[in-house]
Amino acid sequence: MRTKKALIFLLLGCFISIASGQQTYFPERGNWTEKSPSAFNIDAKKLDEAIQFAKRNEYSGAKDLRQAILKGFEHEPYHKILGPTKKRGGPAGLIIKDGYIIAKWGAIDRVDMTFSITKSYLSTIAGLAIDQKLISATDDFTSDYVWDHTFDGEHNKKITWRHLLTQSSDWSGQLWGGYDWADRPPREGGIDDWKHRKLNQPGTVFEYNDVRVNVLGYALLNIWRKPLPQVLKEKIMDPIGASTTWRWYGYENSWVNIDGIQTQSVSGGGHSGGGLFINTLDHARFGLLFLNQGKWKGQQLISKEWITEATKPSRANPNYGFMWWLNQKGDRHWEGLPEHIYYAAGFGGNFIVIDQKENLVVVTRWLEPKHIGTFMTKIYNTL
Repeated sequence: MRTKKALIFLLLGCFISIASGQQTYFPERGNWTEKSPSAFNIDAKKLDEAIQFAKRNEYSGAKDLRQAILKGFEHEPYHKILGPTKKRGGPAGLIIKDGYIIAKWGAIDRVDMTFSITKSYLSTIAGLAIDQKLISATDDFTSDYVWDHTFDGEHNKKITWRHLLTQSSDWSGQLWGGYDWADRPPREGGIDDWKHRKLNQPGTVFEYNDVRVNVLGYALLNIWRKPLPQVLKEKIMDPIGASTTWRWYGYENSWVNIDGIQTQSVSGGGHSGGGLFINTLDHARFGLLFLNQGKWKGQQLISKEWITEATKPSRANPNYGFMWWLNQKGDRHWEGLPEHIYYAAGFGGNFIVIDQKENLVVVTRWLEPKHIGTFMTKIYNTL
């Protein structure tokens, strides 16, 4: 009798899934199901050609990522490595169709630095805070929530959560020894010019700046009042069945007192070391969650409304949402590829690409960044 009831509930669940248009398979913890590309009418030979292209075009920087970081940002005054680093592996990746692995290459279970992909995870922490009403609205002034000296001053007090999330705040100051003006400074001018520049009205000018991203991380730590990696683990990574191997680091000097407990404020990338260290399989689970509008096996982990907002073009940059890159017309547009694609991107050729219309997630590690458009074109040519 119990067996019959269990079967009825199973069939009912399948019917509800089909009726709701749900077509995505969700892998169990520690286990993925693989299918042949031909099961989805995908040209296996062309798909293999795309993978061979990724293998041949490995990121050209040093495998010792400490050296790669110092070389990549050598023009920045006072730049230091303050967080942990790790030697990287070789090219690796996954192609996920309808939740099934249809292609893989390299050491997909190897934990590596992921640099600015961390920003998309940090953005998700902000989304969770909005969903849980810890932040009332993204257009609230951050200074209304973080009342120490971080947002003091005529300029900084105008900054909202939206401005921080879209990298258009032009926050001015110093955090963990890093100055906003010293992070990716202009090629022209010198230190005095950068220090005394005219500040842009928040929300009007996009500038990729890790110090300001770390300000967002610090502000969110003040909201959650517990380590952000713990929030990510409890709210996202455990429910989606991620491994226990990923880590999220800050800097040796980014420890703060939160309710009497010394807590590390984590970084939003690996610019000065730190950030998220994670394997390719866990990235794919995170991408699959966003592919399915924040739902995992019927449980809404992050709201669909947040994902919609996070992947809208921002006022200051049509190619950037809430720390997700968008394939809209602009400087970062991948010619010939759908404009509804969005993706997380990190130094050294780390990408999580999401296409909801094709029900497709692509994760690459250590692909020479200038070749990502060609690589993705090769994948779309197989469909």
